[in-house]
Amino acid sequence: MAMMFAYEIADAVRRKERSVRSVVEESLARAEQVQTKHNAFITIAHEYALAKADALDSAMATGEDIGALAGVPVVIKDNICTKSVRTTAGSKSLEGFIPPYSATVVQRLEAAGAVIIAKANMDEFGMGGSNEYSLIGACTNAWDDSRIAGGSSGGSAVAVATGVAPIALGTDTGGSVRRPAALNGVLGYKPTYGVLSRYGVVAFASSLDQVGVFARSNRDVALAMQVMAGHDLNDATSIADHEVDFVAALEDVDLTGVRIGVVQEMLGEGNSDGVRAAFTRLMDTLSALGATVCDVSLPHSRHGVAAYYLVAPAEASSNLARYDGMIYSSREGENALGQAEVMMRSRGQGFGEEVRRRVLIGTYALSAGYYDAYYGKALKVRRLIADDFTQAFADVDLIATPTATAVAYKVGAKDDNPLSAYLDDISTVLANLAGIGALSVPAGRAEHDLPCGVQFHAPALADARLFKLGYALEQHQQDVHFAPLAPA
Repeated sequence: MAMMFAYEIADAVRRKERSVRSVVEESLARAEQVQTKHNAFITIAHEYALAKADALDSAMATGEDIGALAGVPVVIKDNICTKSVRTTAGSKSLEGFIPPYSATVVQRLEAAGAVIIAKANMDEFGMGGSNEYSLIGACTNAWDDSRIAGGSSGGSAVAVATGVAPIALGTDTGGSVRRPAALNGVLGYKPTYGVLSRYGVVAFASSLDQVGVFARSNRDVALAMQVMAGHDLNDATSIADHEVDFVAALEDVDLTGVRIGVVQEMLGEGNSDGVRAAFTRLMDTLSALGATVCDVSLPHSRHGVAAYYLVAPAEASSNLARYDGMIYSSREGENALGQAEVMMRSRGQGFGEEVRRRVLIGTYALSAGYYDAYYGKALKVRRLIADDFTQAFADVDLIATPTATAVAYKVGAKDDNPLSAYLDDISTVLANLAGIGALSVPAGRAEHDLPCGVQFHAPALADARLFKLGYALEQHQQDVHFAPLAPA
């Protein structure tokens, strides 16, 4: 049976047309099926999920309201802590870690009746755009298992695209939700920085990291956000005194007069012909729906990748310093070897190649004599990029770019050229550097009949505009299957 949308499941459970256990059993069975083909999960939490399902069914039997997400199966990226369920961040250094607490976003999902059924495969510590850098190997694309799922939240995207769960969480540091969403044909939403708590998220780059949501329906994204958003005293970067009714934002689908700016710097030859054609089709659709589409410029956007790959590795170098085999992470070698040797072995063997590469880049950028020349300058460029967005938003309501420059490539195709893989993030890193919200929507098919996406950016804390546009597109495109299920 194909997985229903989250709002349909919650409604069926509240009406007692479905038990939570039956929904969860279907989800777990689908996860096992998908795992054999796509390697989408690091842990499938059978006992944990079924125990939660039975507890919710018992609560329902006594007349208790179990929440807005009653019985909805949810997949969680494996760098988001889940109490009693292993959380590895895709790294050998954490392969045996079972957190004693859950992240705030997980606590709030479970308090609303959601059931965590699995922890999704991911690039180690979120460092990668392909989901090939994981302790359990690559997660493959929902539509072609010879190709990448996109990263770093590839497992979460595949879980939603194949119908394992209607909602999955990822994290987005430079596009790690939006890119896999585009490559697997689903929605991927990164909120304004600070709207969702980062408490309980294994840190990569703290000023860039943000929890994000995958779904096949804008209403499901809105339901998840309605439950998870809100100030959290455990997160110093959490925004206080800001409340958004995400579900209410879906009520107005009239795009008449909505101004959408197309970033000309992001439409060059770096994009495939199929992606450019899909982008043009979607802009034509928005024009037909009453929106005004015009050109805008982000003149410093061409420096975004360079700035990102200094800021993010620098922060990663600091955040990952704790994984030394002493208190944090697995330990390699006997104590008799001496502290320095044990630390070097633990870090060398506990971290994969891509993590080691980025930590070395970041450490160099922060080292004496180079801080101002590299990291300090990157921060100045980051400010210029944020200023570009502010200036552009004076004339438009939303800003559009392709999400990814091409469809998913073959697994292993860029193993020998990490710089080429970094350049794939050219349009997604901008939202993280500026701290604004962005939504990737399915834009149909491009080369090899594979999915692609278009992303829309909104000003900081104006994320409701993204939900309005996404839902308007979804309503218009229902007859052509806005986000179809991939085969398992």
